[in-house]
Amino acid sequence: MGKPGSRSESSTKADLKFEKKLEFYAKVRDTVSGLGAQKAIVKKKKLRSRQKKLKAYDLSSFSEFLPELKAKKQPTSEFKLNCKSKKTLILKEGKQLATVLEHPAFKSDPLAAIQQHLERTQPVIEVKPEKRKNKSGSKKRKDKKLKASAGPQSMDM
Repeated sequence: MGKPGSRSESSTKADLKFEKKLEFYAKVRDTVSGLGAQKAIVKKKKLRSRQKKLKAYDLSSFSEFLPELKAKKQPTSEFKLNCKSKKTLILKEGKQLATVLEHPAFKSDPLAAIQQHLERTQPVIEVKPEKRKNKSGSKKRKDKKLKASAGPQSMDM
């Protein structure tokens, strides 16, 4: 049936293992908290160095000598698109579409009417034609041989 003291030894071994685990977890917690503190210190140092660099490039003192420009306030068309504004926008665009569809010019030739509208409302952008390129995509080069052969040729034998 075994040794009489074997049960007490096994419970002490389990207790020892449990205590070792607790010590290990405590060490891990201490190490992690120490690393967290070190990271915080490093972050503070980086912030300080950035602030010093920003102070070095501070040019606000020159604003006294520069001429003042009056900033033109442009109206911003930032409106929130919520349910109510969506409804009003849909109604407005629906009415606009209906008037366009009823227009006699649009009824007779829709594409020409759209083209005419775009020409009147949009600025004309001039597109420069690109120089010709050969199959590989590089610009064509005139060879010296082609220039020489373009002139009159004589066949001597």
